[in-house]
Amino acid sequence: MTAGCRQAGVLPENFLPQPPELLGLQIRTLGYCCQLIGGVLVEQCPNRSEVGRRLLVVSAQFNHCRTVLRLFDDLAMFVYTKQYGLGTKEEDIFIRWLSVLSNVTDQLYYPCEHIAWAADAKVLRVDSAWWWTLNTALWTLSLLLGAVKALWTMLKLRQKLRSPTGTSASQLPRSKRRAMEARICSEVLTLLSNLADLANAVHWLPRGVLWAGRFPPWLVGLMGTISSILSTCQAVRAGRQAEADSP
Repeated sequence: MTAGCRQAGVLPENFLPQPPELLGLQIRTLGYCCQLIGGVLVEQCPNRSEVGRRLLVVSAQFNHCRTVLRLFDDLAMFVYTKQYGLGTKEEDIFIRWLSVLSNVTDQLYYPCEHIAWAADAKVLRVDSAWWWTLNTALWTLSLLLGAVKALWTMLKLRQKLRSPTGTSASQLPRSKRRAMEARICSEVLTLLSNLADLANAVHWLPRGVLWAGRFPPWLVGLMGTISSILSTCQAVRAGRQAEADSP
């Protein structure tokens, strides 16, 4: 498994993407698209297999670029984790502890990846395979927690829309109802994106774990492309919402 085939970052979905994160999403999307097209050409088009192999090389370089860019994500994640703390302002206790556990997992993700990267680059004399496995396990856990959190939030919001504290949904202020519907849409995108990434994360775990090691390159590229497009849609929606809310 190549060192670069990893998540663009595991910052929580409500962490507003800034230009560096958007750049990471663009690089990630290009990398997975190259892997998807390259994988299809290698497997299905023998006369274009050389082009396919070159696209897979390009994909690997994009992924390596993302790995290097994530060397600078620790501080942003630490600031977010510190601000959230134990989530005392969170109304839903289930979401609160899911978020706390997710933040801890995400915080550990980065140094594990850095050590694995440094071992691959011969900067550290440690077993990179072990650190990549630990890194992938943390990513898998983070994605699973994110998917559960998104599903729980979505169900709670739909419940409020159907029967919000004794009033009918039609009696809710229009702006509040639209905000809740937009939040549900965002959670659906988060859920689908996490599930697509989760499929790849399990594939990169040691063989013998579910479908680990069984995905062909094109399927890895497809799952990553789907996740990247959904994440980009979320980033665009978040940017537009921020502009709409600004005075």
